Amino acid sequence: MRIGVLALQGDFREHEKTLRRLGVEVKEVRLPRDLDEVDGLIIPGGESTTITRLLHQYQLIEPLSKRVREGLPVLATCAGAIVLAKQAPGLDREGLRVMHINVRRNAFGRQVDSFEADISIPQLGHEPFHAVFIRAPIIEEVQAPAEVLASLQDGTIVAAREGGLLALAFHPELTEDVRMHAYFLGMVKERGTARVMGTKPA
Repeated sequence: MRIGVLALQGDFREHEKTLRRLGVEVKEVRLPRDLDEVDGLIIPGGESTTITRLLHQYQLIEPLSKRVREGLPVLATCAGAIVLAKQAPGLDREGLRVMHINVRRNAFGRQVDSFEADISIPQLGHEPFHAVFIRAPIIEEVQAPAEVLASLQDGTIVAAREGGLLALAFHPELTEDVRMHAYFLGMVKERGTARVMGTKPA
C-alpha cells in the first residue's frame, strides 16, 4: 500500500510521520502523474484558499476529481475538508466539490480561538479521541450518501464519511493517537479488495 499526501501547502509532513509510524509507504503528491502511484490520498490542513489555488496552478483539480470519482479514498483534515466539500463559501476558486457536505471556514474564530476536545468516534472504539482544532471549519450539513461520524457535545459536526471519503474538522496528525489514520488505511484496504474482487465499493 502506498498513500499519497498532497504536499502543496500545509502540515503534510506531520501526516507523513504518522503514516510511517504505521509502516506505510508514503508518496508526496505535487503533480498529476503522482496520483497514478497511490492507493489513497491525504489532503492536509493549511490554508484552504492557497491549497485550491495551487491545485488549479498545478493542474491537479481535474485528474484528482477523476480519481476520486473512480474510487480513490481520501482523508481530508481541516482545510482539506473544505477542499472536498460540495459547498464551501468563501473560496475564490472551486475546490474538488466531490463530497456531500457543506463546510464553513474558520467557524470557531481566529488562531487564538484554537482548542482541543475529547470526542467520541465509535468507529475507533470506546476510548475518546483527543482532537486538536486550529482555525477549524465546521461541517454545517451532511447530505446522503454522506454520514456523520462525530460531533462535539453541542452537536457541531466535526467528522463525516461518504464511501471512501473521510472529512475531519480537526488535526489527528498533531496527536500521538494513530487510530484515525489506521481507520483510513482500513478504508483503503477495503476498497482495494473490492476492486480486486470486481465488486463496487460502498
